[in-house]
Amino acid sequence: MSPDSGIDKVRTIADAVLYEGYLLYPYRASSRKNQSRWQFGVLGPPGASAVGLGEEPGMAMQCLLAPGQRPGSITVHLRFLHLQAREVQRLDADGRFVPVDELTVDGLSVLSWDEAVEREITLPAHALADPVETLLEVPGGEDVEPLSDSRGHVVGRVLRRRWPLAARVAMHTTADGDFLRLSVSVDNQHPGPAENKDAAIRSSLIGAHLVLKAQGADFVSLLEPSDEASGAATRCSQRRCWPVLAGAPGATDVVLGAPIILYDYPEVAEQSPGALFDGTEIDEILTLRVMTLTDEEKAEARATDPLARAIIDRCDDMSAADLQQLHGILRDPHAAALVEAVETPFTDLRDADLRNAEPPSFGTGDVPWWDPEADADVQPGTDAVVIDGVPVARGSLVRVHPSRRADAQDLFFADQVARVTAVLSDVDGAVHVALVLVDDPAADLHDWYGRYFYFAPDELEPLGVSASAEGPAQPEPAKPDPVQREESRS
Repeated sequence: MSPDSGIDKVRTIADAVLYEGYLLYPYRASSRKNQSRWQFGVLGPPGASAVGLGEEPGMAMQCLLAPGQRPGSITVHLRFLHLQAREVQRLDADGRFVPVDELTVDGLSVLSWDEAVEREITLPAHALADPVETLLEVPGGEDVEPLSDSRGHVVGRVLRRRWPLAARVAMHTTADGDFLRLSVSVDNQHPGPAENKDAAIRSSLIGAHLVLKAQGADFVSLLEPSDEASGAATRCSQRRCWPVLAGAPGATDVVLGAPIILYDYPEVAEQSPGALFDGTEIDEILTLRVMTLTDEEKAEARATDPLARAIIDRCDDMSAADLQQLHGILRDPHAAALVEAVETPFTDLRDADLRNAEPPSFGTGDVPWWDPEADADVQPGTDAVVIDGVPVARGSLVRVHPSRRADAQDLFFADQVARVTAVLSDVDGAVHVALVLVDDPAADLHDWYGRYFYFAPDELEPLGVSASAEGPAQPEPAKPDPVQREESRS
């Protein structure tokens, strides 16, 4: 991108969009799911989608500009990946280079594989008043990389091929009351039909997305429009591309149009040490899974792709402190609104702006934040929740009426009497009640293992206190992840 502080801040998010789904764990070429990559933002050649060979050729988005924007201008940045086929060739005794799936050089494997080259095309700034249509051509090409052993003898080569691409970018504006609606579309213009799926993806724009920079104009949030802009915002339509405000929080001069739906001013978590390229990635879980790979599996992953090699190396070099950092921070999503309500009486919590509020700190010291001992206020064995005016705590009897996302197993609990073993709260503030069925012959085993069934308070009818609650203390239940209703169901 052109040097610009606002655009530079968007780059990390734009790169995350660019490589979303590029390579999936376990990052090996032999993994079946990596045989069908490129899940997001693929603009296939015309006609490929109709015959089942590729994706649709176009994407389009509409966003709003605040009143009084003429004669402002817009700069469009089109970013995508260009497929590059990496073919490994062995040098035979007769001097010919023969394509092979894999070549081992001094103990290191080199695989034939599909890579990708980043492309970014910046169109000249264009006045908002005038419609514009631009035809783009990206040339193909070939690169050759010799492969030599430790003695300097050439044993093979890597041939990288790229096929030419063509696209059309169109932009125009229309008035919507006092606001200006900006429409931007991108369409693959590859000539001729695709012969097969391989040919279709080679002539596709992959991970395509847009970054729009306004000069002398201000974008309006479509996620949280003002009352004046809400009507115009609802009349904006999107096709395979969703625009959000980007850059520094509060800035209104940059919009990111992504093939995945984001929120305004998206950011990469500061705890994330690097890209993992796995859709909806969770850094800690994926890092731990990479660490479980065998040396042979890691070697294959390193041979798959330079980006895969970087992931494996980063995980191998990660210290215990680095791994601990991936736990992130515990944030109370309601604390900022409550503080605002206390400081400003009669505040409607629905109007509280939480986006830039500083999260409260939790003094857990050296204890992991998920450990119940880290917060003296969390006592699952004694905490209670009021249901229909009746306090329900450990030892209480309740009748179960499953209603939330009830599945077939939940229906077996319908109208059953259960004993409460704990009342828990998750990090989002939701309450979950841990139960064992009174008539379950394995209830004692569930207590011993700390395996319980979890229901929301509004799914329970209080009946009273069980006799066992007045007797010897039951074992303190282990605190599970209450998002899962019952740990052993998976």
